[in-house]
This record gives sequence, C-alpha cells and structure tokens, in this order.
Amino acid sequence: MIRIPTFTCCSLLLPCLLSAAEPPAAPAGHEHHGSGTATASAGRKMELVEGLTSEDFLRLGAKPNTVDLVVIAVFNDENYGMNFNGYAKGAAVYVIPKGWQVNVTYINPSPVPHSLLVIEKDSLKKLQVPEPYFKGAAVPDHLKGLAYGKSDFSFTADEVGEFALACGFPAHAMNGHWIALEISADAKAPTLKLGAAEPKAASPAKPKEP
Repeated sequence: MIRIPTFTCCSLLLPCLLSAAEPPAAPAGHEHHGSGTATASAGRKMELVEGLTSEDFLRLGAKPNTVDLVVIAVFNDENYGMNFNGYAKGAAVYVIPKGWQVNVTYINPSPVPHSLLVIEKDSLKKLQVPEPYFKGAAVPDHLKGLAYGKSDFSFTADEVGEFALACGFPAHAMNGHWIALEISADAKAPTLKLGAAEPKAASPAKPKEP
C-alpha cells in the first residue's frame, strides 16, 4: 500500500518543452518556478490528501457498473511534479469496461495550477489540448487549472479506444503530464497498472456511512 509522501522544500519545479539540447524552461504562467535543486512537491497542503492511499486510486462504485477514481496531481517529484498518482507519460494505465460510469475525484494539493480531463492519445502532442472526449469528462476551466483544490466529475465510457487522463494546462500534457486510460469491450472489470507492476483489480466499494 502506498501512502501519500510528505516533503519539506522551498519551491517548485516544472518544465516546459523538454529538450536534450537545452535545459527545460517553466511552462507559460509558471515563470516563478525555475530549474535548480528544490522539489516540485514542496508547499503542498497535505490535508487535501489525508487518509488516501493507493487503494483509493481505483474502487468499485456504490452501484453496479460504476467505478470511482482518485487522481492526485503532484503526488511526488516524478517528471518535475507533473504527474498523476506518482506516474507520468502513460506509466500508469486504467482499463475500464465499455459502458461503465466513471466517477473521478481530482485533487491538486500543490500551489501550481493543474487540471484533469479525458482526451484521445493523439491529442497529447498539442500545445493546447482539445475539449474532453466524453461528455462531462473534465474539471471546470481545464485550460486554467486548479491549485490547492479538489473537483469531481463523471462520464460514461461509451466508446472503446486509447485515451489519456491529462492535464489541460497548456504544454503540460505534451510534457508528460498524463496517464493512460483504455476503454475496453473485452474487460469484465476495471483494473489499474502502476508502472511495471501487474494490473490490479479495483478495491471494494467503500461502505456507506451510517
């Protein structure tokens, strides 16, 4: 079980267009974060993620054919903080059966704005991502982003394909701030693969509060 890590550093690091020839620059609107030695996860409000573990990343919903996702931005320092649940560049993979309802809780404990929406993988190379592929599959103001906050959204996975849960802030997705989402006609139940680990089934639904 992975518990949310804590950090105590002085500033944040976020890259723009990654290049082997030149050092990364901060994305537009993030100029106050440079390169250097500080960690991207500094300054986070850990109370926003208190009590959450990797078991919460994927849970069965309260109703049949529903699933609950928790997606946390700047979970750690991976990819200069531009990660979800500690993974970037598609290194985490959600597989959802076609037709299921997906309920997403997005949390950004960082002071740097990030967002979350579902787009086609082919759109990841664009400086500005398109509108969400599925109706309702985005946080509000996904181009602007959200800092120190939490937002919920739901959508129906009614089309098979390869998608991404991506940050909508300009240039972030193209710099790796995304994880994979596969909508499958063959899957019987949702799974989540984290890095090189084997895919894991969804955790049981949380019991209803009395």
